[in-house]
Amino acid sequence: MRNVYTVRQVNSYIKNMFTQDFMLNRIYVKGEISNCKYHTSGHIYFSLKDESGTIACVMFAGSRSGLSFRLQEGQQVIVLGSVSVYERDGKYQLYAREIVRDGLGALYEKYEALKKELEEMGMFSEEYKQPIPRFVKTVGIVTAPTGAAVRDIINISQRRNPYVQLILYPAQVQGEGAAQSIVRGIRALEEKKVDVIIVGRGGGSIEDLWAFNEEITARAIFECSVPVISAVGHETDTTIADYVADLRAPTPSAAAELAVYDYRDALERIAAYRDTLRRMVLQKAADRRNTLERLALRLRYTHPRQKLNENRQYAADLENRLRTLMGQRLEKERHRLAIAAERMKGLSPLDKLSQGFSYSRDAEGKNIRSIGQTGPGEQIEVFVSDGVISAEVVSVQRIAYPDGTERNGSENAR
Repeated sequence: MRNVYTVRQVNSYIKNMFTQDFMLNRIYVKGEISNCKYHTSGHIYFSLKDESGTIACVMFAGSRSGLSFRLQEGQQVIVLGSVSVYERDGKYQLYAREIVRDGLGALYEKYEALKKELEEMGMFSEEYKQPIPRFVKTVGIVTAPTGAAVRDIINISQRRNPYVQLILYPAQVQGEGAAQSIVRGIRALEEKKVDVIIVGRGGGSIEDLWAFNEEITARAIFECSVPVISAVGHETDTTIADYVADLRAPTPSAAAELAVYDYRDALERIAAYRDTLRRMVLQKAADRRNTLERLALRLRYTHPRQKLNENRQYAADLENRLRTLMGQRLEKERHRLAIAAERMKGLSPLDKLSQGFSYSRDAEGKNIRSIGQTGPGEQIEVFVSDGVISAEVVSVQRIAYPDGTERNGSENAR
């Protein structure tokens, strides 16, 4: 019986044949774009046709980095990819990885070869990139003197900072001799010792931008001692000069914004710094003033004059206290003396004399208080309220008074 195969087996077999064919795994196909559709998934479906046939093509979203322009109907292109079978439909198609416009294939291959060579030499490495000065005074520009690029750079620079000096080297940026003109401009501005150099032009095709893909241009940028900003073409155009330069700007206008600082922003920052510095100085002065006041207060407390004043005050307080205590003691003693005086007043002989009593003493001046102290014939003196009576004792007699005590009394005296 004959061998019978399924459709899937046949399609798989045919796909395997395509896969094993080395030429079909990496093939360049030239043709005209037809039936181009951009899918929402990011894939691009189109056909390549010529005068004799058509081939279906697809470029998946993951491969679109190999496309530097938008596909349009009727474009003549060269597609690099692989031919394989889509098993579900049993149709073969070209899976595109890179697409360039027809006529640019040789230039593109030259571009890729030089890019790979320079990259292997380390000319794209970040360690060789020079920092762009933040505050520049002079900016060198290497570009065409009549193009839109120089007008954009001048307008942006004057708007951001009119005090920055712009030095233009009118270079040829397209055609034969353009690369040499760009190199001369870079070296001339380097000798001028500008702060930064902008090398660029407006967008264009790969042929228009080819001067910026030349090796001499790349080496001049790499060897320049002045930082170089590359501003070639629009955002989708990337040249070897962009990889070698110290900084890549997507457009000339963006290069001017990256190179020239906005002086108004600088003035605002300076004003903010001034306010901050003033506030910090005032705060510092206030802190120091408070510290000085505290130290002055401590010095006032510890100064000898303060101690002397404190001691004087203490002595004055003691004196006042002593005076107060002495006054209180004197008053107390005066009161006690008055009491004692009153007591003594009652015991005073003179007071007794004024009350009708008399005071007697013998010849020796002793007070006669008893009959036993004198006797008849002795001379005595009797003191009365208004004088002294001299008398002679005639006799003495003991008398018993009503309170039961006996007292000596005198009988007669002369």
